[in-house]
Amino acid sequence: MPHRPAILFDLGGVLIDWDPRHLYRQVYGVEETEFFLANVCTPAWNLALDGGRPFAEAIREKQASWPDYREAIDWWWSRWEDMLNGPIPGTVEILEELKDLGLPLFALTNWSAETFPLARKHYPFLDWFQEIVVSGREGVVKPDPAIFRLAALRCGIPMEGSVFIDDSRANVDAAAALGFDAIRFTGAGALRRELEARGCLSAGGRAS
Repeated sequence: MPHRPAILFDLGGVLIDWDPRHLYRQVYGVEETEFFLANVCTPAWNLALDGGRPFAEAIREKQASWPDYREAIDWWWSRWEDMLNGPIPGTVEILEELKDLGLPLFALTNWSAETFPLARKHYPFLDWFQEIVVSGREGVVKPDPAIFRLAALRCGIPMEGSVFIDDSRANVDAAAALGFDAIRFTGAGALRRELEARGCLSAGGRAS
């Protein structure tokens, strides 16, 4: 009988391949795309969107600062779905196995409240979660401890001993400091081994 802790998944980078490079490299190639993402639409700027900043306001301000990239900045909203590249190979299969075993499944994601509905229609497996806590709806982002506490409360799970899976080292460290059994996601095969070691999956289950 598998161990039955609650399991809290990150989405982007764990289950969903979201990366603005999927869009911008179609237009700019590698070098200019990397310049654009390092200097114009930066990770910090996107994190503010994940924290609840309205797209219209953020884009308008950024276009004023970078008029030569006005159209490209607009794509962050108008072509946002082109940043999606399907599920992360193997991880959805693991999620399905956990679901079939009846383990309690939840998600905690840094994601804009405006774009999350656009993503949701592409990924039916998101319906397998009992609850999804979206940072843009809450106004706070990982790795702030407040969002982990909120997620535990919203999902009705203990932080101590619940499994948390994320590809970000900072998020994993923050969760671990609060008592989560935190796993840094590096690929489906490694995740399967981590879950087997915890008794959440049977060794020798479905191939990943």
